[in-house]
Amino acid sequence: MSKNKYVIGVDFGTDSVRAMLMDTITGKILSSSVCLYERWHKGLYCDAGNSQFRQHPLDYIEGLTSAVKNCLQTVDPEVRQSIGALSMAMTGSTPVAVDEQGTALALLDTFEENPNAMFVLWKDHTAIHEAVEINAVGKKDHRGYLRYVGGIYSSEWYWAKLLHVLRVDPAVGEACYTWVEHSDWMPFLLTGGNDANQMKRNVCAAGHKALWSPAFGGLPDAAFFNAIDPILGPYAERFGDRVYTTTESAGYLCAAWAERLGLSTDVQVGIGSIDAHVGAVGGEIKPYYISKVIGTSTCDMMVVPKPEMEGVFVEGICGQVEDSIIPGMVGLEAGQSAFGDVFSWYKDLLLWPAKLNSSADFSAVYEHLETELLKELNRAAAQLPLHIDDPFALDWFNGRRTPDAAPTLKGLIGGLSLGTTAPAIFSALVEATCFGSRAIMERIESEGVRVEGINAIGGIASKSPFAMQMMADILNRPIHIAATEQVCALGACMFAAVVSNSYDTIEEAAARMGKGDKEIVQPRPEYRAHFDHRYAQYLRYGTVQNDRDNKALT
Repeated sequence: MSKNKYVIGVDFGTDSVRAMLMDTITGKILSSSVCLYERWHKGLYCDAGNSQFRQHPLDYIEGLTSAVKNCLQTVDPEVRQSIGALSMAMTGSTPVAVDEQGTALALLDTFEENPNAMFVLWKDHTAIHEAVEINAVGKKDHRGYLRYVGGIYSSEWYWAKLLHVLRVDPAVGEACYTWVEHSDWMPFLLTGGNDANQMKRNVCAAGHKALWSPAFGGLPDAAFFNAIDPILGPYAERFGDRVYTTTESAGYLCAAWAERLGLSTDVQVGIGSIDAHVGAVGGEIKPYYISKVIGTSTCDMMVVPKPEMEGVFVEGICGQVEDSIIPGMVGLEAGQSAFGDVFSWYKDLLLWPAKLNSSADFSAVYEHLETELLKELNRAAAQLPLHIDDPFALDWFNGRRTPDAAPTLKGLIGGLSLGTTAPAIFSALVEATCFGSRAIMERIESEGVRVEGINAIGGIASKSPFAMQMMADILNRPIHIAATEQVCALGACMFAAVVSNSYDTIEEAAARMGKGDKEIVQPRPEYRAHFDHRYAQYLRYGTVQNDRDNKALT
């Protein structure tokens, strides 16, 4: 049996971690396991009203341990002994403060209950004002340090979050040696790293979130960071002078983690990456196709041959970075700050009265409603006739990521009457999220990058035919639905296969291990005029709100 025949892919999502064990030769998934984050599900360290979302590193450590061990329980010992590599995908930008040894500060007794010493989750928007300052400096700087991230730096990203934490918590700032993405910290941890200066930074997070570019020789120069706030200077210096692709190895499992997981120290650990980038590969991304990773939020990924992007800068997206998704190509990232989160918010809103009844007899009813309500809303909304004056919405319930980051924008529901039903409002919310997708696609095309097709991957793509049909109609493109919704774990397996030398390139691994399409949803021509009219209305209301947002920030 080949030593590198099997690999493990791990997907650290917003709510849970999933491990997948795969045969690199046949592409067969042997087992998988999911573990919820215990502290996260208790709502600890978060304050949604202030857009604060933090995750404790112990959730990641315990979740990974349980998911991998459970995944291995159902396979033969021979399989376990033939695992060649483990690769991981993480949400991003989700950074944390670490000390000089690379220990996340929340793992130290002094900071174990301090949210500022924990991972600042991708959807945390506490750094809005810091992002405004970065943009103000960036727009004045003649060197164009923001041009590879769409011209606007987001509050969801690396430097804004660091600056905010340093300012609001001097104790954390004093103890923080460097600021590290989750996608860099976890491989460092598993390989037994004990020197933060040796941490290997991945090109995806560095390029899309931290302003790294080969055009600059790395990060922007010291003068740029000093103009924002001199406090950032030491952290830019400690970032390191090299980045790595996800096809490279971070090293081997250290003895402690090998014993903890029940694996060998011969198992290589791949360089980490942002989950959407890895998921796009798991969904078999190809040039000029938008791969939409649709979950709590969306990430819209594209790959374009490098010569085609020469001199092209797409305004208002989350970056265009060489080698960030597939080595040898330019990776483009855009997305929406809330997609499935909008539907979950609406479900929770409708269920609020049910939460008032705490009796044991009612608990089963509540659990049934919580499980079935979104399914029923999808079914009922799909049966509604379409009218020009139906309720409408703006999808910015967690701000707007792209096009043109604006985290303070708010969601909107309008056009209501006493006859408006719950399914009609749900339909408006689905429509608005699809309009947000159309705005992204049109921006990319308007900047000179053609879009030939759409791949939809993730939970909502698999579970909501209503949303996918509406998206096909609104984008006026066929939607290719991936055969598996666990594309991030699958993509991590593909990268692990390259790390373990089972395949030479990620394209080869994807071709051999991919699962193809479950179905292709075709747009309905008879609805094109209807949605064009409704989209124009969406843009009008969005323009008014965007103007108000800009005035508030200035």
